[in-house]
Amino acid sequence: MRFKFRSKKLAGLYSDERGTHKYPPAVVEAFFDAMGIIDAALDERDLYALKGLRYEKLKGPRKHQRSIRLGRQYRLILTVERDDQGTYLAIINVEDYH
Repeated sequence: MRFKFRSKKLAGLYSDERGTHKYPPAVVEAFFDAMGIIDAALDERDLYALKGLRYEKLKGPRKHQRSIRLGRQYRLILTVERDDQGTYLAIINVEDYH
């Protein structure tokens, strides 16, 4: 599935592994695992099918966003967007949810 990063910080983490010191090593490893799965997925249904990702819609003021868990404490926040090429995931942030 196509994806785009909303921040240079996350794009740098993905492409050059810049900023890895800001997160625990297990979270960085989970981030790269999740990005590999997103890259290999054909569409959003593939992400829902992998129960270990815990791909879910958020509630409340974030009802248009989705998350993938990166361990017990961190989540990868994203949105599903469309352009003239089709649907893609906009990767917003890695957040400490506790």
